[in-house]
Amino acid sequence: MSFPLLALLVALSVFFTSTLSGIFGMAGGLILLALLLAVMPVATAIAVQGAIQVVANGSRAWFSREHIDWPILGIICSGVLTAAVILFILRYTPDLATVCIGIGLMPILVWIPRKWLALDASKPLHAYCCGVLSGSLNLAVGVAGPSVDIFFIRTPMDRRKVIATKAATQVISHLAKILFYGTTAAAIGAGDWLLVLIAAPLAIAGTNLGYHILQRMTDDGFRKWTRWVVTAIGAFYLARGLLLLYGG
Repeated sequence: MSFPLLALLVALSVFFTSTLSGIFGMAGGLILLALLLAVMPVATAIAVQGAIQVVANGSRAWFSREHIDWPILGIICSGVLTAAVILFILRYTPDLATVCIGIGLMPILVWIPRKWLALDASKPLHAYCCGVLSGSLNLAVGVAGPSVDIFFIRTPMDRRKVIATKAATQVISHLAKILFYGTTAAAIGAGDWLLVLIAAPLAIAGTNLGYHILQRMTDDGFRKWTRWVVTAIGAFYLARGLLLLYGG
């Protein structure tokens, strides 16, 4: 695929997926990573998606910055750092089948009944566990939206505070991912960074559009649609991963 065509595909994908993430706080990153995995090596796709998501999540966090819960964010960041150190010591390297199956199984988390796993990111220990779990998954398979969601969707926060704090959490997690994969020359090159620069304005535009759509949704509608959208995307990933694993 020629670079201009690739750049156009990535730019359009970023706008659509950033809009989706602006509404639901996740899902967009899952779709974007799937597209990048189709045209890039696994480590490169994860690093590039991380850089684009820093812009998308960063703009979403900025647009709703007055709703961020900063004490919660600080505790979550300590958990992300713990996960990064552990995976660095283990010298973890991803492969496509593992990434797809890992992402495909994530939607199970959003369907766990509240009485089974009553997690609440407003509690310090739960916030730290959120950082460890989301940081581990983000570094290991490239995304962690559903793992973050189970700590926030069950809190008494309204949708604006949920979206803002989750966005800030994802910025930190994606920055860790860029450092983990992007510092090696084999993972991300000059052309890949150029794609990020081209996509950055569209990530901000899509996030802004999604933010305004979010304001028109009810809290109940937000929670309901989040589950179904993530589940549909997870089913696609799981099918692809199983085909790679057993189909050769």
